[in-house]
Parts: sequence; structure tokens; C-alpha cells
Amino acid sequence: MSEAEINHPRINDPEVVAELEALYPQYEKALVTNDAATLTRMFWASPQAMRFGLAENLYGIDEIEAFRKARSPANLARTIRRLDIVTFGRNYASITLEFERAVNARTILGRQSQVWVRFPEGWRIVAAHVSQLPAEAAAQPQK
Repeated sequence: MSEAEINHPRINDPEVVAELEALYPQYEKALVTNDAATLTRMFWASPQAMRFGLAENLYGIDEIEAFRKARSPANLARTIRRLDIVTFGRNYASITLEFERAVNARTILGRQSQVWVRFPEGWRIVAAHVSQLPAEAAAQPQK
């Protein structure tokens, strides 16, 4: 990588954004169908990978995989309200989204952020965070 690429990475190169736009739906499908193998494969296979969830902090691919395999397949459907992809050069990106889920006749709002890195084997999630908004946020209009 040249010094110019390091100091001034191209933000949102259309080709790189298109790669992630094509890849992310695979993650979402695996998530809502509880496809633990695909979800695990999409993370960096490293002890340094991490995922912070609603009630768990997972460090390393082994903890991430164990969580996925033990997760209940019930009530995983969600609707994406907003999805943003930002790329930094050809090898780094963030994907953030807002989602809603129906749980016990209530609408739950949540957020997800992921850091993606291109490795020789392809794009992988190196860090992820999921959080839920307080119930009163569901009643507020979107800006």
C-alpha cells in the first residue's frame, strides 16, 4: 500500500461498496435462519475477533461459534430500517444498521455495527456490536 493510500484512502469506492452490498445479505439470511456455520465463517477465524451482543461479550472465534451453535432459532426475524456501508480503501469497511423486531406483540429497535477487513480468504467481520434501544425509542419518529 502506498503512502498516499494510507494517508488518503479512497472512501466508498463504488466497486468495494458493491462487494459488501452483495455480501451482507448472506450474513442477514444466515442470521435470521440461524445458519451457525455461515455466521461463523463470516467472522475472522482468530482469537482476536470479538462480538458484543445484547447480553454477552464474546472474545475469539471459538466463543462466537459456541454462542451461534447454542442460540435458539426462535424469533430471529427482523426488518432492516437503515443500512450504511462505508469503505476505507479496498480492504476496510464498516457496516452499520438499525433494525426492528416484533417480540411479544411489541416492536423492539436495535442497532448493529460491524468492522470488516479483506483477508486473502475474503471479507471477514473482525468486530461486531449489537444493542437494543429503550422501549420508548420505538415510539419516536425516524429522522
